[in-house]
Amino acid sequence: MTDDRKKLGFGTMRLPLLHEGDQKSIDLKQVSEMVDRFLDRGFTYFDTAYPYHEEQSEVAVRKCLVERYDRDRFLLADKMPLFQVNRAEDYERIFREQLQKCGVTYFDYYLLHNLGSDRYGKTIELGGFEFVSRMKKEGYIRKMGFSFHDSAELLERILTEHPEVDFVQLQINYLDWESPVAQSRLCYETATRHGKPVVVMEPVKGGTLATLPERAMQVLRQAEVAGLDGEMQPKGGGSGSDTGLAYSPASYAVRYAASLKNVFMVLSGMSDLAQLDDNTSYMQEFVPLSEKEQAALAKVTDIMNETIDIPCTSCRYCMEECPMNIHIPAYFGLYNLYKVTGKKTNMYYQRYSMEHGKASECIKCGKCERICPQHIPIREQLVRFVELYES
Repeated sequence: MTDDRKKLGFGTMRLPLLHEGDQKSIDLKQVSEMVDRFLDRGFTYFDTAYPYHEEQSEVAVRKCLVERYDRDRFLLADKMPLFQVNRAEDYERIFREQLQKCGVTYFDYYLLHNLGSDRYGKTIELGGFEFVSRMKKEGYIRKMGFSFHDSAELLERILTEHPEVDFVQLQINYLDWESPVAQSRLCYETATRHGKPVVVMEPVKGGTLATLPERAMQVLRQAEVAGLDGEMQPKGGGSGSDTGLAYSPASYAVRYAASLKNVFMVLSGMSDLAQLDDNTSYMQEFVPLSEKEQAALAKVTDIMNETIDIPCTSCRYCMEECPMNIHIPAYFGLYNLYKVTGKKTNMYYQRYSMEHGKASECIKCGKCERICPQHIPIREQLVRFVELYES
């Protein structure tokens, strides 16, 4: 479907901001420079979605990419926000709005966004698959698919009932590979069995795999020393910054996902130029993980499972539903940081709670849990957060 050597996609969920915490304040100047470097290095795939950056990601894509480059220079993926579809006619209205916001006449890849057990029935009822199929037939979509955070059993059902889809987008990373919740391996194998190429999202698990505990870092350092014979070193360079690694922790996570045979694209939500430089350095001439690297990441997984308490990826879907505007991803991030470092960061909690609801203001409605792709018991975890930060 794309150049196999260029498996890295530019995700626009976590773009650089001019003002911390203000998701709409996208740093368009820096994003434009990131787009320039990405294209100059031979990468072409960009991924956006209606709700990203409080509905401003698509606009940023238009300003930083579409208005600055010929349409044949890039591939663009967008997604239908199923949580905003209440009537059949909403599909047409939202889709036309997306074309306008992105400034394009067609999408190379188009997905039903976050299709799961809570949305599949309604999507069938309102004709979601039929609408996307019609848009493809009329030339507004080149490839149709859906993103998915649910069980392999449901994925099997969807792909059996809708063989017309061209691809699926799955959460895959080495930490979630055998997770009974994320079911990365089982979902990957299901898509492969149905002959559907896979786009990977969350390869670094929302940044979790970019900053590892010292024990895990030591495992990677030892693996790099063991691989100095050239067996495991990816071409194109890399940056381990001040970690003592030749290559960044994130590079191992991205290459893990890209090494899977049925994966044609790995998305990375790059937040600054440094992350883009790092990602493109080792993905420009992609080399799959060696057996030694695979073994090292298995050890890292064991270590991470001992330290990470709440498997939140900061996708922010929960915030779309929260009536109290509680910044659940930020609070869970603070909680996980405390579990790893033993230190509370009260300043950040104070900042977030000035703009959003406090964790203690949760009314226990459960709307967040019904939409959470990681199936986190959010209400229960917020109670723990309150005990740590507000007691």
